[in-house]
Amino acid sequence: MSNTTNESQRPAESNRQTTDSATRTTVGESSEKTRDEWTDYELDGEPKLSVEDLDVYYGDEQALRGITMDIPENSVTALIGPSGCGKSTFLRCLNRMNDRIKSARVDGSVELEGEEIYQDDVNLVELRKRVGMVFQSPNPFPKSIRDNISYGPRKHGEIETGLVARLLGDDSSERERELVERCLKQAALWEEVNDRLDDNALGLSGGQQQRLCIARCLAVDPDVILMDEPASALDPIATAKIEDLIEELAEEYTVVVVTHNMQQAARISDQTAVFLTGGELVEFDDTDKIFENPESQRVEDYVTGKFG
Repeated sequence: MSNTTNESQRPAESNRQTTDSATRTTVGESSEKTRDEWTDYELDGEPKLSVEDLDVYYGDEQALRGITMDIPENSVTALIGPSGCGKSTFLRCLNRMNDRIKSARVDGSVELEGEEIYQDDVNLVELRKRVGMVFQSPNPFPKSIRDNISYGPRKHGEIETGLVARLLGDDSSERERELVERCLKQAALWEEVNDRLDDNALGLSGGQQQRLCIARCLAVDPDVILMDEPASALDPIATAKIEDLIEELAEEYTVVVVTHNMQQAARISDQTAVFLTGGELVEFDDTDKIFENPESQRVEDYVTGKFG
């Protein structure tokens, strides 16, 4: 985990901005006033995550401006927009990963199942267990495939193995075997690696490593899975497997995914949030509506490739 910001954490310097009384725009954007109803997405039930008036600053620079949105459970929510618009910053707000950046300041509210996560007494280890993260580049531990899966449950005291555990009558080896198999099957990786679980995970292909990281995330039984461009570093075949996996995971988990690939967002997501210049959420609606009949002219221009 880096303590420094990257281009996804702050507006890109190459996007020259202009400001008028209506909104901030960048080269290629039309100027319009954003309407609250464009982001007022109606849910059938209670939201899994509820965000209200969220502002994020890196020092004196504001990265997100007044973000309010409700994310439904057991679905895929895609976050799209040009580089530097705040997508990844927003994603990291959902499990307080921005706390690791010294210059970052977060104002506003984020609730997970009705509980505020920005309270002082929140256990961040437990929060990040419930709201897991899969990063852009695969980052397996330099351990065996098996140990990558069981590391989290061992750290949380849910699995005990080895001589001391056997002597104390608390050996959980069978539970570990079941966990490893279940998570690898959920991540569509079991058939490819079941005969080499003790091999170093760094020997896997890039796509396999990314699916292993997803399996590692699943091992601690999260409620929400955050994905920051999980397929951007992969070849088309590996990307297709990740996309299929994301759709399957939404049957049991709430998935929020950042992507620069608008076709990917259209394929895998149930609803799409569009962030544009200055860290502004411009529109949030069903994915079909966003891509076929958006309310905002700027969103239409972006999804049709006129800028971005």
